[in-house]
Amino acid sequence: MRIVIGSDHAGLRLKEIIKKSIDNMEFTDVGTFTEESCDYPDFALSVGRGVAEGTFPLGIVICGSGIGVSISANKVRGVRAALCTNEYMAEMSRRHNDANVLALGARITGDDLALAIVRRWLGTSFEGGRHARRVGKISEAEEKWSCGA
Repeated sequence: MRIVIGSDHAGLRLKEIIKKSIDNMEFTDVGTFTEESCDYPDFALSVGRGVAEGTFPLGIVICGSGIGVSISANKVRGVRAALCTNEYMAEMSRRHNDANVLALGARITGDDLALAIVRRWLGTSFEGGRHARRVGKISEAEEKWSCGA
């Protein structure tokens, strides 16, 4: 599976760990590639567009807390980015919310836990059923009130 991944300077180290540690995935890295201070929306929006346009089925965004990248990615119409701090959240974001972008906070989530979160998130599928109706309501609201990105 091809996954698009991006981070700001604070998430760079964790991004590299994920790329090296997750087997059977092909990562397309949209940056950043240095520890020089940069703006997280640039990378989160790039990941979000890649997912929304259908180039990639899923994406991962990383910054210091995960908050900024999750807010930014969610500005892209069609993206359902979930900030997950444990494996249960990762599983539920996929099973019940059909999250297509995972947001992580490199400064608050340890490396081993982050890898466990990524593995659980990638290994979980959307349940559909009543959850599809709810995700549909989110999509309807997005169409009504969102300007997209």
